[in-house]
Amino acid sequence: MAKLLHQLLSLAAVTVSCLAPAAAAAGFYEKFDVVGSRDHVRVVSDDGKTQQVALTLDRSSGSGFTSKDTYLFGEFSVQMKLVGGNSAGTVTSFYLSSGEGDGHDEIDIEFMGNLSGDPYVMNTNVWANGDGKKEHQFYLWYDPTADYHNYTINWNPKNIIFQVDDVPVRTFKKYNDLAYPQNKPMRLHATLWDGSYWATRHGDVKIDWSGAPFVVSYRGYSANACVNNNPAGGWSSSLCPEGTAAWINRELDGTGLRNVAWAERNYMSYNYCADGWRFPQGFPAECYRK
Repeated sequence: MAKLLHQLLSLAAVTVSCLAPAAAAAGFYEKFDVVGSRDHVRVVSDDGKTQQVALTLDRSSGSGFTSKDTYLFGEFSVQMKLVGGNSAGTVTSFYLSSGEGDGHDEIDIEFMGNLSGDPYVMNTNVWANGDGKKEHQFYLWYDPTADYHNYTINWNPKNIIFQVDDVPVRTFKKYNDLAYPQNKPMRLHATLWDGSYWATRHGDVKIDWSGAPFVVSYRGYSANACVNNNPAGGWSSSLCPEGTAAWINRELDGTGLRNVAWAERNYMSYNYCADGWRFPQGFPAECYRK
């Protein structure tokens, strides 16, 4: 995903509420950098508490935003209303990344656009020290274009929890002998971009530009996260806000694990741990762990 930022995006209306204590008094441009053409970004409202930003994707360019701060662990949430109608070829994302290097870390939530009437696909993925290919994909059980829904990434030293409307749908656990994102600070990114080469039916369906502009809305962004702007990383360099205890040691209880099982049983469309074609020499080691 980090390598795709330069390809961005489609007309997107974005509402961002910076609710974390450190962000409450900061304006949009103090907290975020623009990705793509500057003239494709329009700040609608910026009172220091609620930022509303319109992003545009056309044939010439796209746009997005990325946090100026980097984080080492945190709980990140945003409300999103996805592209309606024929959104084939578009990709809407909300993710964390340490950069584009071969050994980068990344935690992804991506929504692959669809042909009208087909279900949206939510892709979750984790990269650790450059090792990715750990996708779980789900058909959403509601229309994500009709209203806003909340999406959360909880990244802590024990596991990564993906949530939809506060319901856990996936957990990726840390094992001491396996790679896990834990040392490289990461920036937050939110984008809408042209992913025609892979997003819909494995790239068979491209963007129909006659339907442009495409619109996605972000709002209610919050980051209860430990800021770590030291390039060398390391937990000792992190500055953590009040409320850290609510997420820093969180693991799913019985109810949370049952919710994950419910999502997997009823809505999972792809599990890398069941893709023998992709892993003919055997599945990644974490697939055999409980």
